[in-house]
Amino acid sequence: MTPSPVFAVVGHPNKGKSSVVATLSQNDAIAIALEPGTTRRRQSYPLAVDGTILYTLVDTPGFQRPRRVLQWLEAHSLSASDHPDTVRAFVVQHRGDDRFVDECELLAPLVEGAGIIYVVDGSVPYSAEHEAEMTILRWTGRPSLALINSIGPDDHSDTWQTALGQFFQVVRRFDAVRAPFDQHLSLLRAFGQLEPEWEAPLNLATEFLARQREQRRHQSANRIAEALEDMMAFQEKRILTPGQVAETSDTTVAEQLRERWYRRQRQREQTLRSDIEHLYQHQRIRRQEAELSWHHDHDLFSESSRKNWAVSKRYLATAGFGAGAVSGASIDALTFGSSLGTGALVGGLIGAAGSYLYGDRLALPALNIGPLKNGLKTGTFGPVQDSQFGYVVLGRAVDHWWQISNRNHAGRDLLDLAPADHHWLENLDKHSRQVIQRTFDKCRKQRPLDDSQRQKFAAAIEKAMLTYDDWRLNRG
Repeated sequence: MTPSPVFAVVGHPNKGKSSVVATLSQNDAIAIALEPGTTRRRQSYPLAVDGTILYTLVDTPGFQRPRRVLQWLEAHSLSASDHPDTVRAFVVQHRGDDRFVDECELLAPLVEGAGIIYVVDGSVPYSAEHEAEMTILRWTGRPSLALINSIGPDDHSDTWQTALGQFFQVVRRFDAVRAPFDQHLSLLRAFGQLEPEWEAPLNLATEFLARQREQRRHQSANRIAEALEDMMAFQEKRILTPGQVAETSDTTVAEQLRERWYRRQRQREQTLRSDIEHLYQHQRIRRQEAELSWHHDHDLFSESSRKNWAVSKRYLATAGFGAGAVSGASIDALTFGSSLGTGALVGGLIGAAGSYLYGDRLALPALNIGPLKNGLKTGTFGPVQDSQFGYVVLGRAVDHWWQISNRNHAGRDLLDLAPADHHWLENLDKHSRQVIQRTFDKCRKQRPLDDSQRQKFAAAIEKAMLTYDDWRLNRG
């Protein structure tokens, strides 16, 4: 079996090598710092899918004394044919030499058979001082690819492109923080063309990664569906003795239960956030988002959240009609069709009217004190009375998924979950709208879903995710 490819990411200090490794290995634990010398020893980061290592990235220190290394190589080489052996001899002879610790760590994986990914910062001007290190890399004889990773605001990529093309087989522009997923796959295919024995494993790697991306989206849809079903149907309960009922006003009980209900809903949404992040191997995300406080402008039940994440009256009327019509169809079934569709029509109108009336506000759950039973009464708060709550949670969850699925593992900036500015769900197909609305109605009435209904709900949410993805990519 052909071993999986190994790529050594090399270059000058502080030019984005570790960022490239973090993104291509999907590992946000890799240290990325502004000061040079963060990486002092080579470290290997394999990327595995389903237990199979697709390839390995080796993060290396930066060149420190490339001119002195090149002088040694030139002094000990007889012809171009012995260049790779001369590089190997340098590494063997200078291991343990304090003057060339970084160079030996950098060159060791290359003499052991790794391919070269040379990283430069395209935001700084090209300088001939880089030619010594590029010449050393060419002497290794290994398959090589250069990446122009612009860190700052200026752009000198064209000059770099011309210079790098004289030393490396392939030159690409690659923003390690913002490069889309397709560019990751493109780099793998390019390397497969440089080394024949790597072509098959790298083609397999791109297939695995593309399939993994689809699986993650599907799993995310299921996680969101589970959270929505849970949050829509959740009810906070408290057992009350007759004395407690008499001593405690309904208002006080409602406030206590409401606070507990709210706290649990917030925790459930945060759990969903973490689940999605871990699916995409983001373990260290720092988030900034609107607090779910009862008195905050952006809490789940605020006017601001309703405007940003809830759907329009027209949307609710359309989805409500479809959901109501399905319920009303049972009337037609019971009359063996003699009602000539009257049941579906009446059910649809009722569903549309109810959804439309709730479209201007978010209806909070209410306190309910149950009848005396075994000397005790039960106070309950919930479930949600308004399907708009589901749309707010859904919108926030889908936006979070989109941010995470499109975030490279080199990203260290704060994840800002800003509200949307458009009723993006209006682009969703009619059937999926109706499935979502119907499910929200069942959940808030605490009618359990069967496996088939859960699958349809998750499938509709996945379509909503794709709709949001198209909207975000095509917005102005």
